[in-house]
Amino acid sequence: MRPRAIVLLSGGLDSTTCLAWAQSSYDCIALSFQYGQRSSTELEAAKNLAQQANIPHRVINIDLGNLGGSALTDHTIDVPEQAQTGIPITYVPARNTIFLSYALAAAEVFQAEAIVIGVNAVDYSGYPDCRPEFVEAFANLAALATKAGVEGKPLKIETPLLHLSKGNIIRLGIEHGVDYSQTVSCYQADEQGRACGKCDSCRLRKEGFLEAKVDDPTRYVS
Repeated sequence: MRPRAIVLLSGGLDSTTCLAWAQSSYDCIALSFQYGQRSSTELEAAKNLAQQANIPHRVINIDLGNLGGSALTDHTIDVPEQAQTGIPITYVPARNTIFLSYALAAAEVFQAEAIVIGVNAVDYSGYPDCRPEFVEAFANLAALATKAGVEGKPLKIETPLLHLSKGNIIRLGIEHGVDYSQTVSCYQADEQGRACGKCDSCRLRKEGFLEAKVDDPTRYVS
C-alpha cells in the first residue's frame, strides 16, 4: 500500500508540477483554498486538474480578503507590473502558514504521511514563507502539534521545487506529463482564465518557458 500525501493545489504552474511529482510516489489528496483571492480562475483550474488526475479534492473557504493587506486580496491595491525589491505587495500575510495548518489537519484526518507544497526560494525569494527556514520551522511545529508527531511518526513536508529555477520546474513537470496549458498562474487572470502577461507571476512564467526552451502554452489577454 502506497503512502498518502496531501498536496496543496492552487491550479498554477508550481503546484501542478508538485501534484504530478507526488503522484509518482504517493496516493494524493488535493487541497485548494478560496481565500478571497483576486482571480478565482486558478481555483477552477485546480478543480479540473484534480478531476483529470482522478484524485480526491477538497476546497477550503477562508476569508483572507476580509483582512486585506495584499494586492491579491485587496482590490483597492493594484497588482504591480514591474519586478519589486524586498517583500512584494503580492505577498499575502501568513498565507502559507495558514494553508499548511489546514493541510496538517487534513493529513491527520486522512492519515497522510506527507504534505507537498510548491514553495520556491529561487523565483519567490521576497516571500518570507517560501524560505527553507520557514519549511523547517513548520516541520518542527508539526512534529510537536500532532498525534502522529507525538507517536513518533512525524509528517514529511515535501518541497520538491524549493531550490529549482522556473525553467527546471517546467522541465520536471514535463518529465511527469504535465500539460501546462491547463494551469493558471496570473495574479489577475480574467474570467476565461486568460493571463494579463504583465504581473510578476506572468513575467516569471514567461521567463521559465524561455529558460526551459519549451513553447509557452499560456493564453494571454493580448
